[in-house]
Amino acid sequence: MLKAMRKNVKKLKPSLWLVVAAFIIAIFAVWGGGGRLEIGGEKPLIIVGEKKIYSQDYILALRRQIESWQSQVKGLNRNLIEQLGLPQRVLQELIQQNLLLEIAKDLRIEVTDEEVRDRIMSLPVFQREGRFIGFEEYRRILELNRMSVTEFEASLKQDLLLSKVAQLLTANAIVREIDAWENYKKNNDKARLEYLVMEKNKVNLEAIPTSEDLQSFFAKNQARYELPEKRQGYLIFLPLSELKKEIAINEAEIEKYYEDNKEQFREPESIRVSRIYLPFTAENKEAILNQAKSLLDRLKQGEDFAALAREFSKDDKAAQGGDWGEWEWRQLSPDEQRQIEKLEKNQDIMVELAEGVSLLRVTERRESRIRPLTEVRNQIKSSLEDQKAREIGINRLNRLRKEAKKEKSLEIAASKLGYKGEIFGPIKEGEAIADKDQAGFISKALFNLKEKEMSEVIQTFDGLAICELTKILPAHQATLDEVRSEVEKDWLEAKKKEKAREKLEQLRPILEKSSDWEKIAKENNLEFKTVNEHKRDQYLSLIGDSQPYDELIFSLPLSQVSEPVEYDGGYAIFRVLERKEASRDDFLKNLKEEMNNLLTVKRNLLLSSFLSKFQEEKKVKLNTQEIQKINNEILARFER
Repeated sequence: MLKAMRKNVKKLKPSLWLVVAAFIIAIFAVWGGGGRLEIGGEKPLIIVGEKKIYSQDYILALRRQIESWQSQVKGLNRNLIEQLGLPQRVLQELIQQNLLLEIAKDLRIEVTDEEVRDRIMSLPVFQREGRFIGFEEYRRILELNRMSVTEFEASLKQDLLLSKVAQLLTANAIVREIDAWENYKKNNDKARLEYLVMEKNKVNLEAIPTSEDLQSFFAKNQARYELPEKRQGYLIFLPLSELKKEIAINEAEIEKYYEDNKEQFREPESIRVSRIYLPFTAENKEAILNQAKSLLDRLKQGEDFAALAREFSKDDKAAQGGDWGEWEWRQLSPDEQRQIEKLEKNQDIMVELAEGVSLLRVTERRESRIRPLTEVRNQIKSSLEDQKAREIGINRLNRLRKEAKKEKSLEIAASKLGYKGEIFGPIKEGEAIADKDQAGFISKALFNLKEKEMSEVIQTFDGLAICELTKILPAHQATLDEVRSEVEKDWLEAKKKEKAREKLEQLRPILEKSSDWEKIAKENNLEFKTVNEHKRDQYLSLIGDSQPYDELIFSLPLSQVSEPVEYDGGYAIFRVLERKEASRDDFLKNLKEEMNNLLTVKRNLLLSSFLSKFQEEKKVKLNTQEIQKINNEILARFER
């Protein structure tokens, strides 16, 4: 599931253009009342020009983002939240929104009360049969969603202001018909293909490089071995595991936390889906539809769905009995998703699509529920222990910092107060420190210091730290001796890749004569993949983004075997079985829509570029330690 989520994260990220109108979309997805985290103090979390953003703004935005993902992913946990980078995305969106507000102030752009009123009356949620529902009903809807009229209208006014600024900044974006046509082809050219992959990791290579081999390889690739700046420091680290030994959480505290924060333990509705997919062409459409109807009858008579999916389905989930899990089915077409939402458990339905037909079944459906205290007691206890342990650690390290400033040395202060310190490094920026900081927070802090300067308290997932910069080693071109082990590894990787290419090259004559590539793959320890409907820039299993290979895929003569093509993990060979090119007539019928879609993309890019430059000019300041503390507080609730 994680791989599928990773490859679709770009689709799920709100674009910059949508960020300026995101409030209305999320307005009725508030986390829920009670239990607001009391983190931070009077100091702002983020400073954008003259605008100051405090902890609660960030906490609420992060909670909304996490809740949005919870509605899509069952069992969302801390590890997955971090891998998806949700805190970083929320932080960047807050910065972007406030940059736009600063621009609005500089340009004296405003929104009138009349504009707010017109916007409210045009929102579908406040209309019935094409008319505004009236003030009383409008207020009732807001109250049901725990929001006052004043709060809602202030947020809507800001939303309109952000939209105005974005439109002004991107007013120069233009789209020509030829640009829209190229974009339409990118989105509508399709190919049915198969490919074989020889992964370098599956190549057995016992060769040992000689000194001459390494010297030759290093000389040809010397540019890749420039060593970055490294730094050395003195570190005091307090492990959370030790601090927690001083903490005792009683049952009353656990129960109070649960009662104050019940909504955070709500599990969203869970739906698991199975699918049989049968693609058709104009020539065989009627026969395929008849086959689908026959399969639907067999399902209704009690035949095993998974067995029929393995035998007849033509999508990537056929081998798994057509199981699309609890999340991945949300990648299916809108028509299929709408039908799935209506289905009862074990109910089957046939859905005709533009180029195929689906048989769908909901195999599991569980209603939303709030997990009982018995299930989350340990989670709450751990969260409270973490919070209290961090408070103790922060207080101790702040006293140590005060003493270190007096002594003008962290090492002397640590010795005086009985803390055991250590020299660490040389280390690269962002490099992990084993058993202390796998995320690289300490090394990042070290690179923000001047020589002999001391950091603020640094929070990691495993504890709290203070460091002092003691030495800077500048970036330089590496010698072979400095990177010998890395060069040896790269030499072996290159040799394995070459063997992978040679293997596929030897198989090409056989592949050109065979229609059963799957059998050849099994006989030669290769991976065999098929794609029924490939579009440009799509993800290719095992290979990754298809952009570097799309020119080949959409130009290779049908049924012709390609040359071996290199990718990061090895080599691949392609064969295109069918290809459908975008229709110029269909494009012209939807010309206005296509040009508007591309215009939105261009505006996104233009706005992104403008905000990046403006962010540098405004010298955005972040309280990184407090941000990390908040992240730890919130993400601790999702530890499994």
